[in-house]
Amino acid sequence: MDRQSLENAEKELRSLPWQKVLSKYQSPRRLKSIWQLVNTIVPYVVLWYLMYLSLSVSYWLTLGLSVFAAGFLIRIFIIFHDCGHGSFFKSMKWNNFWGVVTGILTFTPYDYWRHEHAQHHAAAGNLDERGFGDIWTLTVREYLKSPLWTRIKYRFARNPICLFVIAPAFLFFVIHRIPRIAAGERGRQGVHLTNLAILVMSLVMTRLIGWKAYLLIQIPVVAISASAGVWLFYVQHQFEGVYWERKEGWDYITEALQGSSFYKLPRVFQWFTGSIGYHHIHHLCPKIPNYFLE
Repeated sequence: MDRQSLENAEKELRSLPWQKVLSKYQSPRRLKSIWQLVNTIVPYVVLWYLMYLSLSVSYWLTLGLSVFAAGFLIRIFIIFHDCGHGSFFKSMKWNNFWGVVTGILTFTPYDYWRHEHAQHHAAAGNLDERGFGDIWTLTVREYLKSPLWTRIKYRFARNPICLFVIAPAFLFFVIHRIPRIAAGERGRQGVHLTNLAILVMSLVMTRLIGWKAYLLIQIPVVAISASAGVWLFYVQHQFEGVYWERKEGWDYITEALQGSSFYKLPRVFQWFTGSIGYHHIHHLCPKIPNYFLE
């Protein structure tokens, strides 16, 4: 969607009671949600088993299958994401239950991530509220005024190899294992319990198939899905002409439409990513479940 189309959409939305327009899409359908759990987690488990069998044939075959498994893990993360917004089930009890389960599968602590992601939605595009659930971003003026060491770190952090290969793996394998003090007691407990659950899952899988086989399967699947996920997040909020504004001039609707991209993907990739390319709609109304975004 080009800038003119976004501006036209914004004008049209401003002329309508947009909360009413979007409200009819906010109610999750239990059967749709259950079916999405089935058609996502079951194929993921099957691919995991096929990857294990493929180890006795060729590790190249295992890596090939890991790409497809990573696609389903991305879709599991979308379910996790919707649970965090309370949009996957009407019941918060079930949102929280499946949020925790899918969080373990995606190596992401549910309560901790949910709190940080809510801050992202509340402050995306706000220059004075950066630093929560976003990618390190400096204005040109800030960059030029920064010390040399800060500029070096910034350029390294924004290098594609670091941003889409090193950082995603480090985020999901290391950063998500360590709670911030600002996360609060519940958030910190959530991180520790998630770590414990991942440890138990890893020990069970190691007992079943051996530690080497487990690592040869789990590491590439998480690493590939993490890289793809960070890429998606990057293009959703980092593009030419993206909306940034100081706190006093920041506007929620404008940020959603001009600070969040419409990333049109081929149908198969849209399915794997839970239509998250309709990110402007998601930011307008995070309560819409992924299967209603389009």
